[in-house]
Amino acid sequence: MSAAVKAATPLGSKTLSQLWDCTRKQGDMPGFAKAISAILGAMRGEDDQQFNLSQTVLSDPVLTQKVLRLANSGMYSAFGQHVNTVSKAVLVLGTEAIGHLALGLKLIEELSVASSDAGVAHVEMEKAVLAGIVAQQVASSAESRHAEEAVVCSMLHSLGRMMLTYYMPERWQQLQQMAEASSLDEAAAALLGLTLEDIGCAAATQWGLPANLINGMRRVDPPEAGAEVSSADWIAGLSTMSALCADSLWHDDEDGAAAVAALAERYSGMLGVETANLMAAFDQAKVVAAADLSIAPLSKPAERRAKALAKTRMRAAGNKILLSGLSDMRDVLDSASPGQMVSIALETLFQGLDFSRALAFVRSRKENRYSAKVGFGDGIKELLVNMSFDDAYEPNVFHAALNSDRVIFIENARDPKFAAKLPQWWKGSLSDARSFVILPLSANGQPAGFLYGDWDDTFPPIQLSQTEFGLLNDLRGLVVRAVERRHKLEAVGTRS
Repeated sequence: MSAAVKAATPLGSKTLSQLWDCTRKQGDMPGFAKAISAILGAMRGEDDQQFNLSQTVLSDPVLTQKVLRLANSGMYSAFGQHVNTVSKAVLVLGTEAIGHLALGLKLIEELSVASSDAGVAHVEMEKAVLAGIVAQQVASSAESRHAEEAVVCSMLHSLGRMMLTYYMPERWQQLQQMAEASSLDEAAAALLGLTLEDIGCAAATQWGLPANLINGMRRVDPPEAGAEVSSADWIAGLSTMSALCADSLWHDDEDGAAAVAALAERYSGMLGVETANLMAAFDQAKVVAAADLSIAPLSKPAERRAKALAKTRMRAAGNKILLSGLSDMRDVLDSASPGQMVSIALETLFQGLDFSRALAFVRSRKENRYSAKVGFGDGIKELLVNMSFDDAYEPNVFHAALNSDRVIFIENARDPKFAAKLPQWWKGSLSDARSFVILPLSANGQPAGFLYGDWDDTFPPIQLSQTEFGLLNDLRGLVVRAVERRHKLEAVGTRS
């Protein structure tokens, strides 16, 4: 942290003094100072700058994946090479670019989880995240080499509002009341002795942000047509427009849409991006924000909560079906044949997990093959004819499940990196599946078959819980017991 920032007026100094007192008592806004100091410290490293930055990013697995994903995005396609490591990303894109990229991603992460309720502070933080999303889309459209810096500046542009709503909510409320008769900055100057921009810059300086980021947080209006725009003004102009745009987009109403269109018209010339392209970038930002934000009207929180609740209820109902099926299997364990147990288990899985298809494969030691014997789902009869493969080991996911005797869940079967682990018979018949589960059945240490179920695109993306994995293991355990019981009876019959 740098030395305390001083204001130009006694009233401003008093406001900052109160603000710093609040930050000492409550702690810096969740994760902000820690994230900033770690990344900026790595960027400033003297001898091993690149290594320090790589280590800082790699210490956060989520941040690592996001950095690599963005480093391989269309924005950097001009580099013409695939980036597999953070170290290479730093080497190819430069310490400053990766540092700003990491800083922006970390700020978005911290802002997104900064408040657990829908209070005023959370609203301002979501708007800051939205401003960063807008800046990212616009900078990508402009193919700017200052993209990451602009994203950070855009999120920090409204830092003064965030600080005030988070630490001094009563002052913010007073400010809102006064602003009804004047502009927000005029009211802030009268009430606080500082503009909101002053407060944001003071906080940024207090945190030790570099001068170029603080310079990019200032408000900049478009110059006259034809006037030259410096890179510093371009960044500040984009951050200004992004923050204003976020304020309007957040509400997702007609007035906001009109304000956004006017902003595109005003800033198009300064940013060097056609108005239509700016509007397209804004639309894309809305799509991203709808998924990333939690309380913004454009993210339709009520609808999202309803879907989440419905999904939870559906999973709860499905687990009840699995439990009921397990109960049925226990009741008939001593009398049912292995084939009957497989049939009950497969039907239970099909209904309980709402599979698109479910298949049971049995191993024939005489033929040295696995073949599908029974199935559920649309078009399953036609599929059964082709569902057969050699039991000799091949390096694919099915033999891996059979050898390890563990339930395997594949969330994204369409991942190109996973293609080599899928056998040809699956690709030829079941490739419309997005996710699938394999339940291997091993009796007396030898693979006897497996149960398979999948989901196509009509089912929403799924993650199996530990509870569900437990139920699946219980279910396959009962089938295995029936198979082993049959083997014992056959062995006794052979000896006698």
